[in-house]
Amino acid sequence: MAGIVLVRDVMSKDVKVVRPDTSVKEVVATMNKFNIGSIIVVQAGRPVGIVTERDILRRIVEPCLAPEILSARQVMTSPVVSISKTASIDEAAKVMAKKKIKKLPVMEKEKIVGMLTLTDIVTKVPTMLSILEELLRPHHHPY
Repeated sequence: MAGIVLVRDVMSKDVKVVRPDTSVKEVVATMNKFNIGSIIVVQAGRPVGIVTERDILRRIVEPCLAPEILSARQVMTSPVVSISKTASIDEAAKVMAKKKIKKLPVMEKEKIVGMLTLTDIVTKVPTMLSILEELLRPHHHPY
């Protein structure tokens, strides 16, 4: 079995952020421009929330609210669940499963240094999947 894979080995380092007072219209435009499904809301360099596609659908689209007059602060999910860049991918996956989230901002001390998504784990850690498959396969022990 390979060594432990750390969050910093799998995360994407190019994190897009917006301010709490950024309009939802601008938030969506940024998400579309970079083809990303979520964006971190930061205040004084610290993550205070996350806006996901689901937040937009639930808090803007369904109630038919105007994205140009609402701010990121009004639609973001807060507080943000995050993980240390030195945590193992195994630990990150457990946090995601427990909290039922697919995106984890990655922290180094108080600073946001990356983003880890479920897609990152599935695409970059295929060895984990084969290990899981191995665990699920019925074994016939010789003893």
